[in-house]
Amino acid sequence: MKQRWMKLINEKPNYSEWVKVYTEKGKIFIIKLQRGGILQTHHGSLSHSDIIEAGYGKMVRFSSGSHAHILRPGIDDNSMKIKRLTQIVYPKDIGFILLKLDIKEGDYVLEAGLGSASMCGALSRYVGESGKVYTYEKREEFLKTSMSNLNKWNLLNRVVFHLQDVGEGFKESDYDAAFIDLPYPVPQLKYVREKLKFSGRLCVLCPTVNQCSQVIHEMNDLGFTQVEMWESIFRPFKTNPDRIRPVDMIYAHTAYLIFGQKISKETEEN
Repeated sequence: MKQRWMKLINEKPNYSEWVKVYTEKGKIFIIKLQRGGILQTHHGSLSHSDIIEAGYGKMVRFSSGSHAHILRPGIDDNSMKIKRLTQIVYPKDIGFILLKLDIKEGDYVLEAGLGSASMCGALSRYVGESGKVYTYEKREEFLKTSMSNLNKWNLLNRVVFHLQDVGEGFKESDYDAAFIDLPYPVPQLKYVREKLKFSGRLCVLCPTVNQCSQVIHEMNDLGFTQVEMWESIFRPFKTNPDRIRPVDMIYAHTAYLIFGQKISKETEEN
């Protein structure tokens, strides 16, 4: 037990792994470690071999003498640092969506509107090895960028990609949950409902209030219960212990989130 404990607290990254370099000024670099690789920054240079030698949680120094710490990147880092061709779902919304959709090991999840894969990355991590995310995206350049992002996080094997317009329908059925991020989601909601399990959960991301009204009307008509609309507003603070105050720039409004669960209608068999 002692040997295992010592191994864990002294764990070091390997080549081909992604690590987070967090500088003393709060700058973040997420890099893939390579043999002979060197991180070049305005702080100076830092060799990848020095990062591996130091290990997770340990301090390293750039050629300039300034220091940084080596950390594991998390979902929040991945979401904010991905290559993006679209607006992303922000971490403050991602966490709440995962909670409200009750995403867990083994779930089958529908995603309509892949974008740059910030949400898909979180979904695919939480469904685990025994679950799957079935994602639909009609633009090939978005799909390729998203696949590259998911590959960095070693999550490609948990995602089934469909390069098609959702207007053509969905290939699978019996989804545990669905996440919809489309410019015009209302026409697709009836098809999404058909593919959800009874009691399956739905989240529709809407950019405008008038769109929310249309979505709520449609969900009520189709057969969803516990329909809720949320806007998550977070206020981060600067953490200098002697001068704690809000940060100068915050992500205030990002999106409106509408949730519901599928129920049977009187005309449906139980």
